[in-house]
Amino acid sequence: MRRPQFRSPLARAVVPVLAGIVFFAVLGLLLWGAAAYIAGHSDQRSTDFAPTTFEVGRTKSIAATVAADGPLIFPDLLRASGKRSIVLDHAGDDPQRGWRIYLAYPADRDGGCKIVQVRLTRNYTDCDGRTIAVEDLALPPDGVAPIVSADGILTLDLLPTAASPASSTDITGTSTVTSTVTTSS
Repeated sequence: MRRPQFRSPLARAVVPVLAGIVFFAVLGLLLWGAAAYIAGHSDQRSTDFAPTTFEVGRTKSIAATVAADGPLIFPDLLRASGKRSIVLDHAGDDPQRGWRIYLAYPADRDGGCKIVQVRLTRNYTDCDGRTIAVEDLALPPDGVAPIVSADGILTLDLLPTAASPASSTDITGTSTVTSTVTTSS
């Protein structure tokens, strides 16, 4: 059986173009639908889609880097906004212990006040031009912590633990208040 062929030159020119337009329109709608679904269900994270941990590397080499160059700044590891950048610090001589995480803004400011590291030191310059130490940076919420495995691999757990329903602090440092309403009938 032969494939049908268009006889007129106009049909041979227009039909493939229209078929291509329809194909790309359907593909665009499918992608838009997938993006809308993901955006509407962002509270249900999949660890395969967006991992909540970040493997930094071997503790010995990372501790040596921090000792030589100062604490490491990691840009936002969960989103592209940059609001959740973190600072990884190490204190002490034991590479298995002494790991700390800070948020990349001063404790007395919000996430909009970015910091810049003073080269090869443990100090930073904030948005107001103040020089601050790494200990003056904001603390992350509960659950965001470094994890050292038995074989010396350093991993950062980036997902905060669930807080009480009265209030919680997200990783950006913004306080959110939620309330639970109960009705009796």
